[in-house]
Amino acid sequence: MIMVEPSCSGSSVRFFCTAGNGMETFLTEEVKKKLLAEDVCQIPGKVLFSSSAVIHRVTSLKAAERLFLLLKKDSPLRMPTRCSRAEAASLLQSRLLANRDQWIGAAVTWSRMQRELLATKGLGETGRSQRGGGTEDFAASKKHRSELREPEREELQGEKPPQKKRMKEDGAEAEIKIESNSFCSKIRLTGDDEASESVENVSFRISCKCSGSVSRSFSSQEVSRMMGAAVSRLLGWKADLKNPLLEVSLHLNDDYCLLGIPLTRLPLANRSYIKTTGLRSTVAWAMASLADIQPGFSVVDPMCGVGTILIEAAQEHQDACFLGVDIDDGQLQRANDNVLFAHLGKSIQLLKASCMGLPLLSGTVDAVVCDLPFGRKFGSNTNMAADLPLILWEMERILCPGGTLVVLLSPQLSCLLKKLLTQEPAGPALEQKAEPQTVAASCLSSSSPPDLQLHSQDRRPAAGLQQRQPPRRSSLKHRATFRVSLGAIDGLIQKYVKT
Repeated sequence: MIMVEPSCSGSSVRFFCTAGNGMETFLTEEVKKKLLAEDVCQIPGKVLFSSSAVIHRVTSLKAAERLFLLLKKDSPLRMPTRCSRAEAASLLQSRLLANRDQWIGAAVTWSRMQRELLATKGLGETGRSQRGGGTEDFAASKKHRSELREPEREELQGEKPPQKKRMKEDGAEAEIKIESNSFCSKIRLTGDDEASESVENVSFRISCKCSGSVSRSFSSQEVSRMMGAAVSRLLGWKADLKNPLLEVSLHLNDDYCLLGIPLTRLPLANRSYIKTTGLRSTVAWAMASLADIQPGFSVVDPMCGVGTILIEAAQEHQDACFLGVDIDDGQLQRANDNVLFAHLGKSIQLLKASCMGLPLLSGTVDAVVCDLPFGRKFGSNTNMAADLPLILWEMERILCPGGTLVVLLSPQLSCLLKKLLTQEPAGPALEQKAEPQTVAASCLSSSSPPDLQLHSQDRRPAAGLQQRQPPRRSSLKHRATFRVSLGAIDGLIQKYVKT
């Protein structure tokens, strides 16, 4: 049974997380498993839940994009036809600001969680410095990652703010955190009266996203201004659009009204342990979760790229053995840097080899995870449609009976894969090639993997090998398919089990 450390208050808190399209199912299962969450509600792009777990456990969720403290969820706001600005403001206030104590209580809870997060961060930085990672280097790399990942995050949301604005926010981040810490120290949890008095001078801003009928009457900016004025009148808080201590997010559409307070400045999807980004971290984690990895398992990614899937898997299963294979020297070097940055050199090995001629013994791998390159953003020099039969055959060959294959591919490649798995053998079976001697075998069979090394096994397929078809009907059986957003395009995560 999973033991969840209770929060300092001991009471259950209501949260919600945003998730990329198609990731809601993974997030729902994660909060139930890791946080023993209750009252879980899944809506498009979001998951609402209650949990008494400590905040650092909640912020460790892997399938979520952003984490919010839930202020209010209500039925959709219906604006009357030809509604004036004053009438709209009155309606917003009556629906969303009727309970003053609810807002004060949320501010106190947010403050307590900020203190807990600051304390946890201090312990984490101490641990990193003891492992040899300096806090200055970590801060610099974190800034680099935030600048690198921001365009990808905004692409998922359909927005692309100017880069100068992002850099300005990064530069103000330290100042905001210091001010937040000062604000936290003002709040005492000794009584409602004292807490209520201490949050009267909070600076805030409203961030609003409107769609549906509301957006046809008022823009998001207009709703934000109306809500901001109402909050200032009700609570005495001061609006500050540049450096607020507290931000309130409002989502209005034809299905619901949702109010929340972000609990972290950066998205949870921005991993602090990944130096160079590749596949979206949440999707990589979802793929690893489908592989059903157990202690002692051997897991292979035959087209590992910068190693994102393996790193996400190893973060959750450090008692398993992982091997990343790629033919590109540049990708392997970036993967090596990522593995070292994440301190996973004893769990993840890297090998240079072709995915169409893996130097691994047949039936020796428990799970294979693979992001098959496709599209302009995720393309490669490989002709995936032509080479997919041999790539699939190699992944199936190294899997042991009962082993799991998890692949990410385009809808077009998915159709081709389905045909390959159901077609009858074309001609007599070819002799299986001799098992290659491999430097990776020791890693996959060892319960105590050695320190990270970059092995070179540049074994490209022999001439004519790419035309070789699987000699028999595939033993891979389809178990599940999930359509997920990759930003500008969608991909399909498919799970198979070797029978």
